[in-house]
Amino acid sequence: MKTLEIHNLAEHLNEILRMIKEEGETIEVTDGSEVIAHLVPVDKSSQPKKPHHESFWKRIDKYAAELGSQLPEKVDAVEIIRDVRREL
Repeated sequence: MKTLEIHNLAEHLNEILRMIKEEGETIEVTDGSEVIAHLVPVDKSSQPKKPHHESFWKRIDKYAAELGSQLPEKVDAVEIIRDVRREL
């Protein structure tokens, strides 16, 4: 682990971030003799996976088409919801 004084942080930020990203280096940031932060690389395996919005919307469109094909013509979805609520 390398140590860096806080007043040098901004001056060397690009180099520090490169070391963290490419070399997996952890940097200890100090203010005098006090450690105030650790800059550590992100564990990529623990990052959440990006959702697949396209596949989600394709499934929604498919379900909407299936439901729509089962409804009588000129039926309003709002009316269907109102009917269901009345039955409750």
